[in-house]
Amino acid sequence: MLYLIYLKGKHTARGDKLDITYKTKKLEKICTDAKAAERAHGREMAEIIHQRIDEITAADNVEMMIQFRIGRCHPLKQNRKGQYAVDLVHPYRLVFEKQGNRIQIAHILEIIDYH
Repeated sequence: MLYLIYLKGKHTARGDKLDITYKTKKLEKICTDAKAAERAHGREMAEIIHQRIDEITAADNVEMMIQFRIGRCHPLKQNRKGQYAVDLVHPYRLVFEKQGNRIQIAHILEIIDYH
């Protein structure tokens, strides 16, 4: 089964933390409502999706996530160069890209098994 979740990230004026906005109301519901996430993806995946969203929101910037390997954050290669991934339930990953140099923005692209 292939899970695809698309999000669009933006930075707000609330400080140095990363912020996330959602492409659709349905996706926002999955990422902010534990019961909706569990119905859509199962309990284990729902818990980890919420944990990763919280970690991204709490991070000062994308480099911090990479340096401290938050969620096993790592850069991707080849056709996904410029993108990063954090682990979900094996083999799924939450894939995002960094936008901007001065202001850090996490642009979350998808949840996918790219292996």
